[in-house]
Amino acid sequence: MRWGLALCAVLLLGCAPEPRAPEPRAVDPVASFTPSAADPDPSRRIEGIAIDPPATSVHVGPGEQVQYTQRPPSGGSHDAVWADCDGTVYGTAVRDEHMVHSLEHGAVWITYDAARVTGEALQSLVDRVRGRGYTMLSPYPDLDAPISLQSWGHQLTVDSADDPRIDRFLRALRLNQYTFPEPGATCTTPPGTFDVANPPPFDS
Repeated sequence: MRWGLALCAVLLLGCAPEPRAPEPRAVDPVASFTPSAADPDPSRRIEGIAIDPPATSVHVGPGEQVQYTQRPPSGGSHDAVWADCDGTVYGTAVRDEHMVHSLEHGAVWITYDAARVTGEALQSLVDRVRGRGYTMLSPYPDLDAPISLQSWGHQLTVDSADDPRIDRFLRALRLNQYTFPEPGATCTTPPGTFDVANPPPFDS
């Protein structure tokens, strides 16, 4: 009986499959751009970024135009009503004063030249934004570069939707509590204040 049990054990062990090596974990290419208390603004390591904290963030009256020094602006005075930035893709240019208010809430705003960014390139921008909170995408008239990214006090221009700096910017600055004035503010607009399907048009 003992020999039989021993033989069964040997056979069972001999037939057991060899343990598999664990699957390698996917490498996150932008992990080092995640903000933390020790590294509050990783975007400073993004080549070509412009950082210029706004001197003011006051509200202006309905329809009042702000004379921004940047196009697109990355901060400053703005409309009391913010643009919806819950992963919102706009098909037309939207009034700056609403979009800037969304930046104050921690959003990243991606803008593009509709004549130069089309097809797969445009779709890759849409895929980065649609359904992703605190992001928004819109065309923008007369951009100097094909693509420009804005967060509060930060701006980056790139020539291609394949530029890896786009994802670094998003990781470093979307909802980065260390870089925008109103952590905890929502990106959803109250009913009746901002029509996502028919937003206030861009005014130059």
